[in-house]
Amino acid sequence: MSTMMSDQSTAQVLEDLRPKRSWRQARSNIMVMLMGLAALVIVVPLVFVIGSVISRGAGVVFRDFPSFFTKKIPIKSEDIGPGMGPAIVGTMLITGFATLVAVPLGILGAVYLHEYGGTTKLSKLIRFLATVMTGVPSIVMGLFIYVIFTLRFGLSGVGGALALACLMLPVVIRATEEMLRLVPGNLREASYALGTSKSRTILTVVLPSALPGIVSGCLLAVARAAGETAPLLFTIGAARAVQGNIFKGANTALPAQIFENAKSLFPGAQERGWGAALTLVGIAFLFTLTARIVSSAYQKRR
Repeated sequence: MSTMMSDQSTAQVLEDLRPKRSWRQARSNIMVMLMGLAALVIVVPLVFVIGSVISRGAGVVFRDFPSFFTKKIPIKSEDIGPGMGPAIVGTMLITGFATLVAVPLGILGAVYLHEYGGTTKLSKLIRFLATVMTGVPSIVMGLFIYVIFTLRFGLSGVGGALALACLMLPVVIRATEEMLRLVPGNLREASYALGTSKSRTILTVVLPSALPGIVSGCLLAVARAAGETAPLLFTIGAARAVQGNIFKGANTALPAQIFENAKSLFPGAQERGWGAALTLVGIAFLFTLTARIVSSAYQKRR
């Protein structure tokens, strides 16, 4: 008798839980649909933008290949034809110098915040400033570098690199700190148990474990900096020939050329603008692919 009553009560409990389970399943399905819709809303404009850049820029690039990548920028905007060689070189130099400045400082800052700073007042202040700098418009950063650097030393590629480095720095700090938090604590404890110092543990255990995430954060920062236009308008000036010395003289870059040619009414200038946009997308893609390959090979070797 007791067994029959127990079975009946269990069945009654399961019957009562069925509406709750169905409601949970319905909510899960609704959220999945909303997430899919949100992804679609993001992907559709991206596909149209990439498609427009490829369709309009590929014809210009391949028509004038390889002179589009090597010749000087025409002096007259109405001229039809290549090239973008100085802008490509300027983009590589300016973005590269900004990366050399921002990435090491950002990683060191993140290591201090997570491994040494903790909840001290200085670390809280640095986190707050990094959060604020993440939301600062790029044109404000360009004006800041223009006031403190360009007005004193003149237009140069290094001014643009400093402006881009200021934009990259908070992204690198926040991304690296988040990746360091994901490193399991038992890895640190095992290293300390072997008698290793804290600095050596960070260099040989913590940073290698967080390397893929750090690389992703740095790539995000580089991608943001490489496409910025506003800071360069106030700091690098304009150049039609290759300027290999970013510390002296005006320079140019692909984002600045895209901006200048896109607002022109001449077909030749607009063609060069689309070609420069496709070139910039290609450079960002190659950098990302190379970094992923290197990071994957490093992880496999470890």
